[in-house]
Amino acid sequence: MKLATIRTATGTAAVRVDDDAAVELGATDLGEFLAWPDWEAAAQDADGPRHEVAGLDYAALVPRPEKVFCVGLNYRTHILEMGRELPRTPALFAKFARALVGAYDAVELPAGSQQVDWEAELGVVIGAEVRHATPEQAGAAIAGYTVVNDVTARDFQYRSVQWLQGKTFERSTPVGPWLVTDAQPGEISCEVDGDVVQEADTADLVFSPVDLVAYISQIVTLVPGDIIATGTPGGVGHARTPPRYLTEGSKLVTRVEGVGELRNTLVKGN
Repeated sequence: MKLATIRTATGTAAVRVDDDAAVELGATDLGEFLAWPDWEAAAQDADGPRHEVAGLDYAALVPRPEKVFCVGLNYRTHILEMGRELPRTPALFAKFARALVGAYDAVELPAGSQQVDWEAELGVVIGAEVRHATPEQAGAAIAGYTVVNDVTARDFQYRSVQWLQGKTFERSTPVGPWLVTDAQPGEISCEVDGDVVQEADTADLVFSPVDLVAYISQIVTLVPGDIIATGTPGGVGHARTPPRYLTEGSKLVTRVEGVGELRNTLVKGN
């Protein structure tokens, strides 16, 4: 089952995306909908207003999440090829809601940055409140999966040992197009202007989605609509020789097999 937030003539709406139509679920966005205790049954039974699938205007999957967690250094092959030891605990940082845009929206280049990079990531969406979760509870709290690109201003990121300042520029992070509740995520890839720049398998994650939910829930209560971006594989532009960065007009395509695809164009930011 695919669930999304779309823009309509009167605002936004949470929808179930079927092959032939998008069916409204009775909530203004997916974050609001996932807070319903019976959201999964409600989604399956929904029979609200319908929209043609072709031309749907996808908003950020969860427009106003309470929390967006991101994970650094989480692909085993990439870490080992760089000569590093595998981490014992996840490296966490955060984003804020204003960083998020829809699956096909323009992505704004962070003003003042000359080193804007791509990071294809599998996204996890929380569907139930969870705290101090066991692995079983963590798995049950996952509503499903989505696609994220953690577009990063490297020159801001590395101004200090704390990464947040390079990670949460406004309108820089596409998420979507939908949440897939029954996905088996496979290969992850990123293209820039038609060139495949990242390609890996999500099975290579050091810390799985369940591991991450269990770990983060030891720190804070995760709530419906929270998003976890699980980390990016090798192939980022900053690590290339010479480095390669996104510029105005760059075409960014991010895919996760079994989940979905983002298609974004880079534009000047404020």
